[in-house]
Amino acid sequence: MLQFVFNCDVRNLVLETRLPLACFLSNSRSSIGISLPVEFTMQTEIITERLLLNILTQGDHDFIRELVNTEGWLQFIGDRNIHSEEAAIAYINKINGTPNFYYWVVRLKENHRPVGIITFIKRDYFTYFDIGFAFLPDYNGKGYAYEAANEVLSFIKLQPQLQTVLATTLPGNVRSINLLARLVFHFDREIVVGNNLLCVYST
Repeated sequence: MLQFVFNCDVRNLVLETRLPLACFLSNSRSSIGISLPVEFTMQTEIITERLLLNILTQGDHDFIRELVNTEGWLQFIGDRNIHSEEAAIAYINKINGTPNFYYWVVRLKENHRPVGIITFIKRDYFTYFDIGFAFLPDYNGKGYAYEAANEVLSFIKLQPQLQTVLATTLPGNVRSINLLARLVFHFDREIVVGNNLLCVYST
């Protein structure tokens, strides 16, 4: 979904696991690229000054059900029709069963309260992965999204094959556009996906 100077402290990156990740390489910024299978070290836990990031699991079903029914999610991402524990677990299983879909749950370090997600996804219509984020409304405006996304990007940019990262947003999503600017993304182009006009940003 989204993003150069990073304050990258590799001591904050722990619990490494080797997971296959497809690398999509291209000499242009078009959506056509060459797919090459590679491996890189995916962090299952990331720690920042105030936050803990863990890979999404079925145990996060209550939080996911809450998040996807917030006003911001419904307005800017869409209705996933998730209103039960079973639906939330099925949604999580679908995410975790999709190749090249990586979701971190962002928690407050002080009490482990889940407050948002950071995503890193390879979509069929893009050459490169995109990063995205969504947070509960009570935790907007506190710098959590920037802190979490910046740390994930710091880790990702250590991988030579992942030097280009994309992000997408609706034109009216001012909060996301402002965050992308802080993360030093620049506007790349507009595309139409389904019935939606999306702004594409790039590192």
